[in-house]
Amino acid sequence: MEERNRKIIDAVIRKANTVCPESLALIGINGSFMTGDYYEKSDLDLLILINDDRGWQLGCSMIQDDLQVGHDIYCTRWEDLQYDANYEHPNISKLMDSEIVYCADEKYQEKLLALRQKAKDILEAPFSGEDYEKAEKELREAEHCYAMAMLSGESSRVSEWAGGVVYYVENAIAMLNKQYFHYGVKRAYEELNAMKKRPEKLCDMIDHVVSAVSAASVKEHVTILMKETTAVFHQVKKTIPTEKKPIAADIIGGTYEEMYSNWRNKMYLAASTGNRHLAFMSLISANVMFAEISSQVDIGDYDILGCYNPKDLQQTAHAYDHILHTYLGEYRKGGVSERRYSDIDAFVTDYLMNRQ
Repeated sequence: MEERNRKIIDAVIRKANTVCPESLALIGINGSFMTGDYYEKSDLDLLILINDDRGWQLGCSMIQDDLQVGHDIYCTRWEDLQYDANYEHPNISKLMDSEIVYCADEKYQEKLLALRQKAKDILEAPFSGEDYEKAEKELREAEHCYAMAMLSGESSRVSEWAGGVVYYVENAIAMLNKQYFHYGVKRAYEELNAMKKRPEKLCDMIDHVVSAVSAASVKEHVTILMKETTAVFHQVKKTIPTEKKPIAADIIGGTYEEMYSNWRNKMYLAASTGNRHLAFMSLISANVMFAEISSQVDIGDYDILGCYNPKDLQQTAHAYDHILHTYLGEYRKGGVSERRYSDIDAFVTDYLMNRQ
């Protein structure tokens, strides 16, 4: 197998010298032959790093009949490794672990090592809100796949989307732990079980998903997986210190008036006409605005959707009014005054005089 691997590597180098001189930067071995997990049917995973588009000619997929092994010889651009170095996903072993076996120029090795160091610095830094957001992006992808799995009827489609859930949940957990996968799919459970921030029986839950034989069973187990994973994320989020600015006019000035204008009268109109849709969607919009403001400044907590009572829209309108009144109190505490006028003429006079 070592002779076979050497022949493949030598062939790539020879072809590069023939068809695209200067395009090949370096070659590294990654995957099972780097980790020691190879067996008699293992293919050779290579990092073939190219400098320009001519280097794509070095890529090739083929089947070796005598051993019945397939090989996928593909190329990687510097841009790909630069993205990996930002640790936007946990599948960066190609960057971090590849054993360099050929280098056209020492400067390429130095460039690669610099990218590795950049990723290493990110991984070794204390877990931050930015790290949480990166992990949460993977969780959002899992949530999308989960929704599609639950909406699908055909068993194969349910399994397809459930597979997406498993993939992104594994990524999300790795990111939540600021780790990357060293060993690939064969040893995924081993790596996941070694991570501290995860559901207690994560791999068991994943195994239940991939072992389910019916669409209903897949949905049942993928729901458990999503619930437990989301719970872990909520726990971790509570530990992240939030830095919010104090209330100030330049940040929230005009927001109370906007909330009053956009939704207060709609709530009472909905109550008088029995329009549940208007009431509900108005609260949804208000909730978005409150959440956006709350993410920036310390205005306290507001349970906007807790106002909604589809059986009593009048009570719903009063509850929203109460929240507005509470927010106005915070508004004034921060030294922000709402703009009120006795009539439209008073507004016009002030509006035309105000140069700001």
